Amino acid sequence: MANCGDSGRAEPLRLNVNGRDVAVAASRQASLLHLLRNDLGLNGPKYGCGLGQCGACTVHVDGTAARACVIPAHGMAGRRITTLEGLAGQASAAGSLVRACAAPGAGPARDWHPVQAAFEEAQAAQCGYCLNGMVMQAAALLAREPQPSEARIRAELSGNLCRCGTHVEILRAVTLAAQRMAEAPAP
Repeated sequence: MANCGDSGRAEPLRLNVNGRDVAVAASRQASLLHLLRNDLGLNGPKYGCGLGQCGACTVHVDGTAARACVIPAHGMAGRRITTLEGLAGQASAAGSLVRACAAPGAGPARDWHPVQAAFEEAQAAQCGYCLNGMVMQAAALLAREPQPSEARIRAELSGNLCRCGTHVEILRAVTLAAQRMAEAPAP
């Protein structure tokens, strides 16, 4: 059992992270972000503001985008958590979607979620700090709404801060991912 949290008595916690059941010992004060990064070594979610306002720590909780920095780890008992590292596994479970959504002629296929592949193709990252939140939020949007308008994409990503100014490329990446996912053969 991993040990999570710097203060307080550690208590057992079981949850599913990226399709794998895990058991940890976590203090009641530990956030989900702390558990993911410090105890499970999953560094996709980033610590940004610590207030749930910047989006850098976004993960999926039972398929819904959520801010890991403000979620108590113990509140996630029995829940299904997906981080950036596990996102491709979600798409792979749906069949050949990952490979079908790869850019034509882009070289060897990576086991990435279509949103991750589109972000690379659209060159939608600069420093990369916001990338986790942008990708996770976009993937949650496309799971709910496969063909969103640009206005809907903008609204969905409005709570994710990017200080480098790659907003145009990010919008292009989400639109590209939606197109590729729509064109992919059904599993």
